[in-house]
Amino acid sequence: MELVSQHVKKIMEECKVRARDEGLKFDDETLEYIVTNRDMIELSPKVMIPTLYDYWVHDVRVLSGKGMYEAYPSNPYETVINTRPAISYYNDNNPDWLNVMIFYHVLGHIDFFQNNLFFVNTWDTDLTGQALADKRLIAQLRSEKGRRWVDYLIEFSRGMDNLVGYNKALDGVLRTRNQPVVRVSRQDYYFDVFLQKIKQVSHNTYLKEIERFNQCKNNIAQFFEPVLSQYPEFEQMYKKMKKDKEKPVLDIMEYIIRHSPFLRAEENQWMKSVIQIVRDTSLYFQPQIRTKIMNEGWASYWHEYLFMKDERIRGHEADFAKVNAGVTALPKVGLNPYALGLRLFEHIEDMQNRGCYSLEYFRLKDEKKRRQFDKGEKNGHDFIFKVRENMNDFTFINRFVDQEFIDHYKLFVTGKRFNRERMTWQYYIKSKKAGDYKNMIIDTLYHPPVIYVDEEKTKDGLLYLVHEFENKPLKADYIENTMIGIEFIWGGPVYLETSIPVGKEQETAPQTHFLDPSAGASGTPAAPVVREKIKWQRVCYIMDKRKLNRREVA
Repeated sequence: MELVSQHVKKIMEECKVRARDEGLKFDDETLEYIVTNRDMIELSPKVMIPTLYDYWVHDVRVLSGKGMYEAYPSNPYETVINTRPAISYYNDNNPDWLNVMIFYHVLGHIDFFQNNLFFVNTWDTDLTGQALADKRLIAQLRSEKGRRWVDYLIEFSRGMDNLVGYNKALDGVLRTRNQPVVRVSRQDYYFDVFLQKIKQVSHNTYLKEIERFNQCKNNIAQFFEPVLSQYPEFEQMYKKMKKDKEKPVLDIMEYIIRHSPFLRAEENQWMKSVIQIVRDTSLYFQPQIRTKIMNEGWASYWHEYLFMKDERIRGHEADFAKVNAGVTALPKVGLNPYALGLRLFEHIEDMQNRGCYSLEYFRLKDEKKRRQFDKGEKNGHDFIFKVRENMNDFTFINRFVDQEFIDHYKLFVTGKRFNRERMTWQYYIKSKKAGDYKNMIIDTLYHPPVIYVDEEKTKDGLLYLVHEFENKPLKADYIENTMIGIEFIWGGPVYLETSIPVGKEQETAPQTHFLDPSAGASGTPAAPVVREKIKWQRVCYIMDKRKLNRREVA
């Protein structure tokens, strides 16, 4: 691995100037390295972070990658990582014209990393430096405590590193940056909660209290004297509310680090550092998992937009077209995040340019008038920067995938069925509706289960976890091994409450209204629809002394 040559660096610096002229924003300093395919294979398991801690799973993936490369040789063009400064890697087989295209793609990624709000927890972190410190600490612990025990601990921690409370951590960072912490005052609690929700006093009594408060607003203590006489429980209720409100909500890994009886023992204190390293690393990469389509689509949009305006590509237009088509082609079956994200950004820009995100447009029912609609606003370019700043994959897909997008790019949802005559699987068009396509994409997005600690039931040495059910069961294959790891780190029995499918039951849909298109030709309601519905049972898995049992929850 070596830094790019001064010749290539000069080309890349010119790319930065052109990208900034078009509105991209990123730090001045970047690092670029030339690597071989072998380097790429060895860095990939560490998410391209050379200083990330060593772990046996990384070695297994390196061997697997080498085997795959020998069977199916490939030439990965680049990889960029969200560090300070941003680091990108370029294959040593790339010609100059290709590096221009690739670097524009990289700059799109860097702009996304440094401006999308879902990356805000990474903006002030030097990941490469922190990872190096973590790697050295783990190496020291391996020499002192034994590699076997440290690796067990890493494995157990990684088994639950998708339960790190990313949204809560993100919310905390944004609140700290944007506004001071708002505390509920005694009078706010008295008027907004105590009188209205707890005592449910009459309207007349409430108004009298407001009038009395206005008379005593220069002496709040005087106002509360009769309150405390009439409601002696008020003060304790207010203190309890403050305590509950200010008490931090901990994710599972945080809770175990702070409250595990096993980790509290002096000889096990060192384990907290390893668990914290795994948690922090997971938190750092959470935004990349949640913005894959947007991030790749944004980078693809800019490498195409900027490259086509760059006179340095003269003579390589056909080469660019071939490479670009391979990267951004829309498959009929499967998902290409580069292609989907690129097309959706282009669609958003066009719709905003015509003023289609307006009530006037959405009131139109005629398809021809919708296609011809154009208010001439021409601010789509600025609008996609706001989209880039404020959304993740879920909000991006859920907000902007509409029927116009589906129809324009001829997208559809495929089904799969077995042809017994030919003994082959056949794909067919299942739906061309935007809602179905949107749901198909959303189902592929990263969405870890919501599992939290029930502190009231966590007592007498046991840890009680609750899965907030969202009509999707936990992956049964992972339950036992994950709970074994949590039991070891917690130092006692672990309970996990969740839901499992136990069969199906019939459900009758309500009759269709006579104005509904699905109603009969005579205008009479269509017959009720009877369909099957999954029946769920609440259960509790119990891991005690490395044995898993399950019981029903009433």
